[in-house]
Amino acid sequence: MRYASLVILLLLGTGLWAQDFPQPMSPPRLLNDYVGMLNPTENATLEQKLRGYADSTSTQITVVVVKSTQPYPAGDYAFELGRRWGVGQKGKNNGIVLLWATDDRKIFIATGRGMEGAIPDVIAKRIIREVISPDFKNQMYYRGLNNGVDEIVKYATGEFKSDGTEGDEDIGLGVLIFIIILIVIIIIIFSNINRGGGGRRRSYHDGGGWIPYTTYSGWGSSSGSWGDSGNSGGGGFDFGGFGGGDFGGGGAGGDY
Repeated sequence: MRYASLVILLLLGTGLWAQDFPQPMSPPRLLNDYVGMLNPTENATLEQKLRGYADSTSTQITVVVVKSTQPYPAGDYAFELGRRWGVGQKGKNNGIVLLWATDDRKIFIATGRGMEGAIPDVIAKRIIREVISPDFKNQMYYRGLNNGVDEIVKYATGEFKSDGTEGDEDIGLGVLIFIIILIVIIIIIFSNINRGGGGRRRSYHDGGGWIPYTTYSGWGSSSGSWGDSGNSGGGGFDFGGFGGGDFGGGGAGGDY
């Protein structure tokens, strides 16, 4: 593997790899389908979603569809594509490449240096295995890409946890039990105060029942709107091109 990487670096140094990489579409787009796998409606809808997210967060997710990455591994191809195009913002390196090689039946999610913490390799692998690949196996390609983008967005914006997710349910149950016990203790304390020993005491109800105490809601809730309707405000959906982001080596791939 080390020797393969060395060969790739030598090819990059001599420029022999340049001919294997497409240029970004013109005018600039976040969905670059060089094979024509999506119909015009699907293409426009997914492009709008990607632009809406980029407009509201500055994080650029690009979906790239090519026939093949051969003779290069899909991961190396995706990383180099992200570097050459400069996906993400310079300094933030908040770009993500979702690559699909149709003839190879390969999918790869490559993350910019700034997104490796939000979407580590294990999460990228899970998105491909559990979300994208099942739809691709059923030839529902748009659905797989669309749902895959949704999952990437949820992790990228912190709506989902990027690690330790298997234990989230146990943690949530523990928190719920703690809250229930705390509420029971509070009720017992107030009941004892209300029954307090001899002498005059103040009642908590004033002819109309108990005065409720303030509770809070919204555990784990999310305001969630990131603009797939086209009305996110700000600068609209104008996409002037990629911003010069850099890629390290984070990401994962799979097939179908």
